[in-house]
Amino acid sequence: MECDAGINLHSFLEMGYKGGGCGGCHCGGGWWWACRRFDCGGVLVVGFLVVTLSVVDHAAVAVEVEAEAVVAVAARGRRYWNKDGLIKTVTASLKVATYLNGKEGEGKDINGFDKFGDEDDFDPSAPPPFRIAEIRAAIPKHCWVKDPLWSLSYVVRDLLVVFGLVAVTLHFNSWIIWPFYWAAQGTMFWALFVLGHDCGHGSFSDSPLLNSVVGHVLHSSILVPYHGWRISHRTHHQNHGHVENDESWVPLPERIYKTLGNSTKLLLFKVPFPLFAYPFYLWSRSPGKKGSHFNPYSELFLPSDRRHVLTSTICWTLMVAVLVYLAVVIGLVPVLKLYGVPYLVFVMWLDFVTYLHHHGHEQKLPWYRGEEWSYLRGGLTTIDRDYGMFNNIHHDIGTHVIHHLFPQIPHYHLVEATESAKHVLGKYYREPKKSGPIPIHLLNYLVRSINQDHYVSDTGDVVFYQTDAELCGLSRSKKE
Repeated sequence: MECDAGINLHSFLEMGYKGGGCGGCHCGGGWWWACRRFDCGGVLVVGFLVVTLSVVDHAAVAVEVEAEAVVAVAARGRRYWNKDGLIKTVTASLKVATYLNGKEGEGKDINGFDKFGDEDDFDPSAPPPFRIAEIRAAIPKHCWVKDPLWSLSYVVRDLLVVFGLVAVTLHFNSWIIWPFYWAAQGTMFWALFVLGHDCGHGSFSDSPLLNSVVGHVLHSSILVPYHGWRISHRTHHQNHGHVENDESWVPLPERIYKTLGNSTKLLLFKVPFPLFAYPFYLWSRSPGKKGSHFNPYSELFLPSDRRHVLTSTICWTLMVAVLVYLAVVIGLVPVLKLYGVPYLVFVMWLDFVTYLHHHGHEQKLPWYRGEEWSYLRGGLTTIDRDYGMFNNIHHDIGTHVIHHLFPQIPHYHLVEATESAKHVLGKYYREPKKSGPIPIHLLNYLVRSINQDHYVSDTGDVVFYQTDAELCGLSRSKKE
């Protein structure tokens, strides 16, 4: 069933703001003077506080990052063979719901993937005939090496682009330029997020101190609580593909789905609303789960996490204070134009990318419970995507399968690591459809999946997304 439903920072600071304000805001030169005045004081103070808090906080983080690596190492020595039990746990109704066209293998280009060819009988939910150790052995040793200078070069590159975009846009100050600024700057905020994400995994460098400082600076600057999100994201990696224990874009069990009102369902499963979910997720997580990424006493965290979460919440609060101060000094409209709109574009990028890495309805992506789940099988439910010219800009985040299995690999080695592991993964690796410069084709797959992937069965250790026909009809009636 288918539902229709390159300017450097010195030049930037020396340029000055020449012009008559920001659009309809008659700030004049006072805006730029205020920004420079604040830059000399408030930004340095806030930056010093963020770095100081990160340094004080970094020691215990090393243990937690190492703990994340232990999960992958512990899973490497196991084989998972239980085919008879697997077949028994997949009910007929769930199996039918897997195929939109009613028959397995129909269609050539489905949800952004090239068809498996003669692999019509391939069942991606079957236990793989290889161990995670075999995948690891196929990856060249140098792919595991973390080069802090190389990692920092990407931070410098991205920050120069961020400040360069601000400088150029303020210099021309034209409504023709602003939309391009919003799209480009929002994309760069997303790129900064990915680098902070690498710090959280420990793939940025082998130094917990450097990871903590850089992670706090980058994530706080885009209103992400570094440790709060890092810890919940660690939970996501350690439980990927598990219906109950996963943390990111977790499928709703049918019993919870049926308790939601129609308006809530439309917000959750109707574009563009899911693309703005991230800030709400930070505050209150997903339906059926409780807790906040800002509260040290949240269900998300252990008692040993509380100090780290508090540190990141303080850094986040300092960034909010910076934005409020700027709104008072230069006006709310300039702050919204320079920061607010790019922030929304960043949120859309984050939700767009993370959703597509964990959804692919026609490819029968399974979700697991109980004994059928394993670290390896859960990791193989993730999907690689090709984002065209954005692959390099957002640090090859599209190479998601190997990243999920081995989050310690630096992003600049993920493409090579993926290519090296393909022969081991075999049919379990879904080759992404090649994109043009702009991945427009992914929008269709996003909309289709959101409109169809609504809930999973309350029973069964291997389940697949099902579609709510009533919601599809409701969506159509709203259109009419």
